[in-house]
Amino acid sequence: MSAKSFKSLIDGLNPQQQAAVIHEGSPLLVVAGAGSGKTRVLTRRIAYLLGERGVNPYEVLAITFTNKAAAEMKERVADLVGDRAKAMWVSTFHSACVRILRQEASKIGYSNSFTIYDSSDSLRLITLVMKDMNLDIKRYAPRAVAGLISQAKNELQGPADFVQSADNQFNEIVAEVFAHYQKRLASANAMDFDDLIGRTVEILQRYPESRQRYRSRFRHVLVDEYQDTNHAQYMLIKELVGTEGEGIPLAELCVVGDADQSIYAFRGANIRNILQFEADYPSAKILLLEQNYRSTQNILTAANAVISNNEGRKAKNLWSESGSGSKITGYVAESEHDEADHIVSEIGRLRKESLSQPGDTAIFYRTNAQSRVFEEVFLRSAIPYKVVGGVRFYERKEVKDFLAYLRVLVNSEDEISLRRIINTPKRGIGDRALDTVDLFAKDSGISFWSALNRAAEVPSIPTRSIAAINDFVHLITSLTFLVEAKTRPSIIAQAVLEQSGLLHELEKSDDLQDESRVENLQELVSVAVEYEEGEVEEGEEISLLDFLENVSLVADSDQIPEGEDHGGVVTLMTLHTAKGLEFPTVFLTGMEEGIFPHSRTLGDPKEIEEERRLAYVGLTRARTRLFISRSEYRSSWGAPTYNPASRFLAEIPDDVIEWNERAPAPSRASILKTSHFTPAPRATGRKASSTMVLNVGDRVSHDTFGLGSVIAVIGEGDRAEATINFGSLGEKRLLLRYAPVEKL
Repeated sequence: MSAKSFKSLIDGLNPQQQAAVIHEGSPLLVVAGAGSGKTRVLTRRIAYLLGERGVNPYEVLAITFTNKAAAEMKERVADLVGDRAKAMWVSTFHSACVRILRQEASKIGYSNSFTIYDSSDSLRLITLVMKDMNLDIKRYAPRAVAGLISQAKNELQGPADFVQSADNQFNEIVAEVFAHYQKRLASANAMDFDDLIGRTVEILQRYPESRQRYRSRFRHVLVDEYQDTNHAQYMLIKELVGTEGEGIPLAELCVVGDADQSIYAFRGANIRNILQFEADYPSAKILLLEQNYRSTQNILTAANAVISNNEGRKAKNLWSESGSGSKITGYVAESEHDEADHIVSEIGRLRKESLSQPGDTAIFYRTNAQSRVFEEVFLRSAIPYKVVGGVRFYERKEVKDFLAYLRVLVNSEDEISLRRIINTPKRGIGDRALDTVDLFAKDSGISFWSALNRAAEVPSIPTRSIAAINDFVHLITSLTFLVEAKTRPSIIAQAVLEQSGLLHELEKSDDLQDESRVENLQELVSVAVEYEEGEVEEGEEISLLDFLENVSLVADSDQIPEGEDHGGVVTLMTLHTAKGLEFPTVFLTGMEEGIFPHSRTLGDPKEIEEERRLAYVGLTRARTRLFISRSEYRSSWGAPTYNPASRFLAEIPDDVIEWNERAPAPSRASILKTSHFTPAPRATGRKASSTMVLNVGDRVSHDTFGLGSVIAVIGEGDRAEATINFGSLGEKRLLLRYAPVEKL
């Protein structure tokens, strides 16, 4: 790297940021306060490694918490050093682990085409296991069981570990369910999200040659948002980097985080990981980033004052060169309805005075239930808004049904997905018939899919059920040949939509909601097209398995819109969802004891400290204007509840906040009058080719299978199928509408 380009890398960085970029040798902890430019430091550091220090791109592993952050980081580094950046691993914890497991899974008895179960798939399987164990699911809630199993996995506990720590009857039952659940996952060649990290750690710990392979490859490991890591993620980093005193050179580790923004203890995040970094790595260097590039000094002074009440933290003091700015505005409302009316009035005033637009504005609250009253007043006032954290795209039933079809095509042993789709849409295959097939599978020692293939042998199953099951097996088998033929995922998706009847069932419905469901299914075909047109990792090919992996790894936070890009839409969200975002104007609401801090945290000092960190996150999301409000009373179970002011309000210095007298009912004339924002429709994917007509005896050529002869033809139109003999590759039954076949 030339002196000029090196200078451009550190140009515009403050001294602490520069030190973080050029640090060499020992482990490095960058304590990055809110808005202190941590992403800039990480990307410049990677560029510096590749350019100035001659590090090979494939020696770099950078881990973030969302796919969006990973893509942004890779793009920024590519802007600085060019296409070399493509050879780096920049990904989420889960994505990095999937890449390792696709290579190493055979060591622990999995094939490399294992399925990834999301939380709802896990819940379905746990419910099935509990029913098989004759457990009363009304008494023992499957969701609670799933939560405890997930917590155990985040602590790297298996069923045997959990049994030893079980201290009550419920936990003993959970331990038994846990053991059966893991066996069912293994037999389905499936892993849940928690397994992705836990199984990777297991391989690195049990197999020294695997550990050495990745340690010798990744000489530089960088981790963003280190304060949000749980124990399993912490151990993964430790195994990849090494430990001081082992006699093996450590990978150069750089972690960036802020203990003051550690707000995910309920997900297993362990603040100890960042607070004890120096104990883990005695030679570590610590750098503090305290200059803030986001907020005015008044906002920062309030945030500093509030968080300083937490004990055992590394002292830091955010400061800004952007001036004091406006004072924070405080408002005491009579009720939650008065609070919402006042905020709507303020949004209208700010817009009228050209101080802030609705799209610049976010409203934060502690719990999802608090959004209702804001939604009502926005609807009444015709203010367009968006609630972040509702039912997200990949959680909608029709989308999950569609994805289950695709997952069965790459892994027919995936029992959870099979059960989800076998009667979706309705095929006349009842629960009783499925239970009989399931019993036959268990008695015969075969998988559920194998039993479906042998439905005619199942005793006491009605003839009509056998016929319906055979039709389903035929459908799946035909579609599976598309995967084997390496057909593009978007074409396979289109085939599934048309051949399964999913699309037809919704299109014939008069229900307006079914119209939007059709749009969601079309959107998923678009997602497949976008995947095909996007960048593919070096050495990887476009495939349905890879597409499903991409979809599985979309994190919740990736669904969050950007702060400035809402088309004039006010954003409503919980404080937990707000982390990592910023808005010019922020309304922090419900600042009452029992609301925020939450009532369940009031007796626990550690929980109160987590709530205080959440308040710090909320305060530091605001760039220019910050409004804080509380209600004297709010409805609870239909009756008024009187809550005192939040303790966090008393921690804000008097000289940075001005309290308004209670405002009269807002003038409707001052309220923004616009129509609701409607996003432009998206493209709905590629059309499959028209169906070719073939006859027995025809010679054909196929893109993947080569030359063959047609030996049978059944069906007509879109459902026409040909059985073709491809010599040494055997017979293939192809849906002609989608098969890349040329008649010779």
